[in-house]
Amino acid sequence: MINNMLNQVDFIANTQPNKVAYDELGRIHTYGQLKQASDSLASFLDSMALPEKAPIMVYGGQQFEMIAGFLATTKAGHAYIPVDVNSAEERLTDIIDIAEPAAILAIDDLPITNLSIPIIGKIQLKKIFSETVSYELTHPVKKDENFYIIFTSGTTGKPKGVQISHNNLLSFANWMVSEAFNWPSESNVLSQPPYSFDLSVMDWVPTLITGGTLKALPKTAADDFKVLFSTLPKMDLNVWVSTPSFADVALLDPTFTQENHPKLIRFLFCGEVLTRTTAEKLLIRFPDAEIYNTYGPTEATVAVSSLLITKEIIDSYDKMPIGYVKADTKITIQDGDGQNISSGQKGEIIISGPSVSKGYLNNTEKTKLAFTKVDGVQAYKTGDLATIDENGLLHYQGRSDFQIKLHGFRIELEEVAQQLQQSQWIEQAVAVPRYDNDGKVKQLLAIIVAKTNDFAKPMLLTNAIKEEVKDVMMPYMMPSRFIYRETMPLTPNGKIDLKGLIAEVNGNA
Repeated sequence: MINNMLNQVDFIANTQPNKVAYDELGRIHTYGQLKQASDSLASFLDSMALPEKAPIMVYGGQQFEMIAGFLATTKAGHAYIPVDVNSAEERLTDIIDIAEPAAILAIDDLPITNLSIPIIGKIQLKKIFSETVSYELTHPVKKDENFYIIFTSGTTGKPKGVQISHNNLLSFANWMVSEAFNWPSESNVLSQPPYSFDLSVMDWVPTLITGGTLKALPKTAADDFKVLFSTLPKMDLNVWVSTPSFADVALLDPTFTQENHPKLIRFLFCGEVLTRTTAEKLLIRFPDAEIYNTYGPTEATVAVSSLLITKEIIDSYDKMPIGYVKADTKITIQDGDGQNISSGQKGEIIISGPSVSKGYLNNTEKTKLAFTKVDGVQAYKTGDLATIDENGLLHYQGRSDFQIKLHGFRIELEEVAQQLQQSQWIEQAVAVPRYDNDGKVKQLLAIIVAKTNDFAKPMLLTNAIKEEVKDVMMPYMMPSRFIYRETMPLTPNGKIDLKGLIAEVNGNA
């Protein structure tokens, strides 16, 4: 049982300083270097006399310096806010406005300027990381203090900052390294999701507390199939953590097999639906590996349920179950009136337990709507629909609202529509998902009523809209197809009939 995240990583650094902690395609850093760099930066942050417990933004990509930054901020008593280098400028500005960070660690160059917040940039960070200081953990983040704050999509167009405490993280971390997953110590673990996506916590946290090596796969390599397929066999992976969608990409390569990855013995999936098709392919390609399907929202610290996917499971269910809830957590299924319902009935998943967030940063209104108490314990109303069978196994049944997951990213359809409507060429816009035969979102479409324009072809109009909104919209939120029509269908209340459009594009109208 791990009682302190930072002490555990430092313990490994003190006992195995030469063990490789981070390998970014051959750019290697040891646990000793990780401790030295994070200690030096923590000391520097202390010298800045920042407001006590105020969060610190850490901006960058898939780099060692990001992890060192996370550890440094928490050692100095501050929560970190991970923000990906590919974030739109408006999202950056929104996060800064909402979180009011005390400082920004710019691992990569910030695209915005004229900020009144102290910014520690690449050149200064390189100097700080190279220095050796003696640092004592006298005031680190502890107990119910925020360890990290991850910003998710919001229905109002503004992101929401999910506060995860040290205790929340311990609940998750101890589960990950328990018998539930048979997590192998000192493993080489794929680190592919951006650090602003909480799925990344499933790779870096259990890896570093068990003396493993994070095998980082930068976005540039992950996005180029040719580079990806040639890189993966060289990574000598033991554990794979990703969304099912990323595994689907890897499976496009016929050489992605047990024979070519003999040490790859564990797959962990979260973030979106694991389809029967993907599970079947993986079991055929990797007969010696264990495949785990997990479920959980950011608000409950990454994941709260898991299931080992076997051939028997695949043969027994059309859709992969999302698992059994972890021991310290309780899941209840409630109807639309907030009443608990019996086994086998579909309702909303309510999660209660020690991994549930205290709420959204500086957003009392949204916190009151989404969080509650179950038997006096902090609980989160997920908006996810499910059934629990007589054996306690959870079966996912979709969303109760218009929030989707695409490639592991949580996307609010209303937020996409609002951002599209910032284009001068759009009169009305909605975003709708298209599902595959397994019920998984495979494509995000934009349905547009355009303003009068002189574009000769719809494609030219689409390109103009995309160019206009690219700085306010995250890349993963950009619809892959634009459909133009004269008018929008309306409900009897005079609102755009979004449900009807979703049914239409999925052939259910």
